[in-house]
Amino acid sequence: MEPGAGSLLVAAVAERIAGLGLVAQTTVGVHQTIVAALGDTAGRDELDAELAELPGVERVVRISRPYKLSSIEATMHEPTTLHIGGREIGPSTFCMIAGPCTVESREQTFAIAESVAAAGASMLRGGAFKPRTSPFAFQGLGREALEILSEARDMTGLPIVSELLDITQADLFRDHVDVIQIGARNMQNYTLLREIGQMGMPVVLKRGLSATIDELLQAADYLLRGTEQVILCERGIRTFETATRFTLDLSAIPALRQRTHLPVIVDPSHASGDRRLVGPLAAAAAAVGADGLLVEVHDDPTQAHCDGPQQLATADFGGFVERIAAHAGLAGRTLA
Repeated sequence: MEPGAGSLLVAAVAERIAGLGLVAQTTVGVHQTIVAALGDTAGRDELDAELAELPGVERVVRISRPYKLSSIEATMHEPTTLHIGGREIGPSTFCMIAGPCTVESREQTFAIAESVAAAGASMLRGGAFKPRTSPFAFQGLGREALEILSEARDMTGLPIVSELLDITQADLFRDHVDVIQIGARNMQNYTLLREIGQMGMPVVLKRGLSATIDELLQAADYLLRGTEQVILCERGIRTFETATRFTLDLSAIPALRQRTHLPVIVDPSHASGDRRLVGPLAAAAAAVGADGLLVEVHDDPTQAHCDGPQQLATADFGGFVERIAAHAGLAGRTLA
């Protein structure tokens, strides 16, 4: 839409799009309002001219990519900036999401929350429902963990990030969580993505273990049909290499920059599986333009119920933040 186009003009365009048998979805950006016309437009070239003639329309852009709402063209090449719990996630900030792989107890979670908050973390992550490969492994504390995380938020002011596995957990997450995490195994659970999108909450979407970048962005489109607050997460992909838990695809960050307006963060903990590698990978992520990190931190990693070898110790986290903040500063970013 033209700058300054009022709500009545926007509504009229949306109504006309609906009249053409398409679905209208409006996004209000910092500098411009964009109305997406979603549906099958193949062979309907006359739509471009018809929509362009409507009052208030500045121009019509066809998006030929298989993903639409996450495409960089969907916002006229303007990166999306999100505001979650007073934290800004976008091109001028660096978001540090940190916390334990899984909530083990109230005391453990509070100690870690206070430590990461004091070190400069932007948000607190913590697992409540754990999708473990082995059915005999610790599966998380469930509802109790979410209640503990909610208390930790009240204590520190940090927004909470946790993974939702099943839509039946929706009400629990609305009450206790600020950002829903979609794990790698559920990236292509499209029914779940559609339903989570309709919750309207911010979402961190992790790249699947063997998913392409295009598949990641098409998965994001399922969420974007309901929420405008989606953060992509590169967490390593499965390759032939066995020296690390997964292979962190750092090239995905600049590649995504060319394709999408959505923020992109990196999870060096799951990619490496080794806390000794988390620092170098995190620094590299900041250097190639990531918008932040998702890092696992524990007060005593040797005694962790889950993924101890990849979790940073709280005693070391402050120095880690300082080093990564310096790298992010070289790219003109400040901690969110």
